[in-house]
Amino acid sequence: MLETIINQLKKFPLTRVSPNPEDHSLTAAVLVALHGDPGNPQVVLTQRANHLKNHAGEVAFPGGMWDAVDNHLLDTALREAHEEIGLVPRLVTPVATLPEASPKRRNLLVTPYVGLVESPLQLVADPSEIAAIFDLPVRLLLDINQYQYFEIKNEHGALRFPYLAYHEFKIWGFTLKVLVDMINATLGAGIELEYPSDQRINKLRQRGQ
Repeated sequence: MLETIINQLKKFPLTRVSPNPEDHSLTAAVLVALHGDPGNPQVVLTQRANHLKNHAGEVAFPGGMWDAVDNHLLDTALREAHEEIGLVPRLVTPVATLPEASPKRRNLLVTPYVGLVESPLQLVADPSEIAAIFDLPVRLLLDINQYQYFEIKNEHGALRFPYLAYHEFKIWGFTLKVLVDMINATLGAGIELEYPSDQRINKLRQRGQ
């Protein structure tokens, strides 16, 4: 499976781009770190600390905001992964740059980088940012029966999002979409999930202002 993923990721060439100076404060990068058994690879995910201002307690890739010390966004992803989970950059072999996207609930542009990491991993969470580190088997993403939906409600309405439950973790939002888009593009998974439209999200945002 891993060999197929890597071969198919050639359609997403590795790039080392820097953010537009006018947009760098809203630019981030994350690392989709694959490792383990080539026949059943896993991806490293984190659960963000509950005290964080944004996306507290949510499942995410290691990564974060671009910083002036970064030469490009790949540097950002590797630096943040080192800071958050202790993943040493030299142990990562970057292989692809996935399409940049924005989380549905934030005005932020995020570039995901896929990297291969040799197992076993010795990762340590920075408690100021990360509550937990765990591995998600990629094979689990291929089973359409694993996906469910939940609603986020307020006095102005509700938004319905897909998610995947794994042990005590709930994988949804930007993280889930990047993973599903990747397996659809590389493994032909054909997983189709329903997300609220940008128009619907913006409408509820405007009502809440």
